[in-house]
Amino acid sequence: MNLAPEIQNKVEQWLSGNFDGETQATIQKLIADNNTTELIDSFYQDLEFGTGGLRGIMGVGTNRMNKYTIGMATQGLANYLKMSFPDQKIKVAIAHDSRNNSPYFAQITADVFSANDIQVYLFSELRPTPELSFAIRELGCQSGVVVTASHNPKEYNGYKAYWTDGSQLVAPHDKNVITEVQKIKVDEVKFTRNEANVQMIGEEIDAVYLAKIEAQSINPQLISEQKDLKIVYTSIHGTGIRLVPKILAKLGFSNVNVVEEQAEPDGNFPTVVYPNPEEAEALHMALEKAKKLDADLLMGTDPDADRVGIAVKNHHNEWQLLNGNQTGALLVYYLINAWKKAGKLTGKEFIAKTIVTSTLLDEIARKNGVKCYNTLTGFKYIAEIIRNLEGKEQFIGGGEESYGYMIGDFVRDKDAIASCAMIAEMVAVAKAEGKSLFDKLIDMYLEYGFYLEKLVSITKKGKSGQDDIKQMMENFRQSPPKTLAGSRVVKMMDYHKQLETNLLTGETQVIEMEKSNVLQFFTEVGDKISARPSGTEPKIKFYFSVRTDLANRAEFDATEQVLEAKIKTIIGDLGV
Repeated sequence: MNLAPEIQNKVEQWLSGNFDGETQATIQKLIADNNTTELIDSFYQDLEFGTGGLRGIMGVGTNRMNKYTIGMATQGLANYLKMSFPDQKIKVAIAHDSRNNSPYFAQITADVFSANDIQVYLFSELRPTPELSFAIRELGCQSGVVVTASHNPKEYNGYKAYWTDGSQLVAPHDKNVITEVQKIKVDEVKFTRNEANVQMIGEEIDAVYLAKIEAQSINPQLISEQKDLKIVYTSIHGTGIRLVPKILAKLGFSNVNVVEEQAEPDGNFPTVVYPNPEEAEALHMALEKAKKLDADLLMGTDPDADRVGIAVKNHHNEWQLLNGNQTGALLVYYLINAWKKAGKLTGKEFIAKTIVTSTLLDEIARKNGVKCYNTLTGFKYIAEIIRNLEGKEQFIGGGEESYGYMIGDFVRDKDAIASCAMIAEMVAVAKAEGKSLFDKLIDMYLEYGFYLEKLVSITKKGKSGQDDIKQMMENFRQSPPKTLAGSRVVKMMDYHKQLETNLLTGETQVIEMEKSNVLQFFTEVGDKISARPSGTEPKIKFYFSVRTDLANRAEFDATEQVLEAKIKTIIGDLGV
């Protein structure tokens, strides 16, 4: 076979080393079939343990998710935990989603931790990612792992690592764990389980977690008056089926209609192209059911139930999928108004969001005397703010444009279970006022301005694609646009250089955040454009957020068209 020497060397190591027979037989078959492409892709690099953990295609080889890459990741994490907590019995929690091999990978993770004399709390069956975050805090663990690849295609799986506060790893631990994982050789991994260190967990954690979510309810009386609210829910073959129907029932909703064809957890996701509630196609079956039942609300969660997509009927009585910015803004609008009505706003409350999420959330917070903290993309940064402000300021809620939201601070990751509960309550309260959720969306725009967002994602594959993306970012850095849609660009935020520049005066100030390859441009009229290369895919993403005032309800459609035209103009101005 025509393999590069370094790839050939790795293949031979796996064929002669301490690897199981099935793995070696699979490699031998690839050689016998002359499947050079698959061999190269499987061995040309080591699957990188990034700041969030591992994610990749399942299979044999150094660049695949398998027993050995997971074993090495776990051994590295175990070593770092022992360095960080030298004088105590370390405890970790482990969960997994509905993907193919997820239970097996969770068992391997438990084996390695237990063999390293670490106490393991292992969920006996699949559970949502946010419940893993909750369990870490509830059980007093130092760390945790969930086996999931979120909403990636079925060929993928992943491994997300968490710290003692239930948040994904942040500095300095993220980089430190990566350093430890990179040191590990397969022969150093302790794969033999110590049963004395493994305790199975399940429904007892569910009960406490669901009770915490139930306690977040602000208007239980109005829910009881609207208990017949017609809800359609789909788990898209994922973990949400375990807990979303349960929490809705606990809150008193009695008319919850599950999309049965998608209710069975299944790592092949047979009814969808991608199990991603951001994609309209993934919610197609739920939408058909909602139309048939004339429902009030549709909700769909992704395989590990940390994201939720929703649909409601608009002002033309047509079903409409809301985007992540709209749902996030509605949640913040509802929560802040409810806290205000209850007399709970003291001036020490805050919300948090990512920098590419709609500025509408900042505006709602500002006008109500609530702080809004902006973070880099990733809920671990929101969790970090909550941790740093613990005992000083109170977190209400927050989220990101990619369909992830957090209600309260008892979970330190995006939580579709708690979000579904609050979204259903929000719709019930609106209905009690004789309104739909879309009516409330228009109310919000009338009060705070009409914000419209659009995401444009450009794929550029291979090394030449990487070079193109790098060049695009450099061009924008060196020559920022002077005007966009006829409005002067007055400010540029360069998160890689950690510099905010006033483009009119040239004045600069430091951005107090970690370095990240993101650029943002702000116009005189309040529009925001962000450019961000993806960290996991060969893509560059452009986030467009434009705003104007909404004069009255009758002007909604015309104003929306104006904003859509404006985004088109800006896309043309940027040449993307």
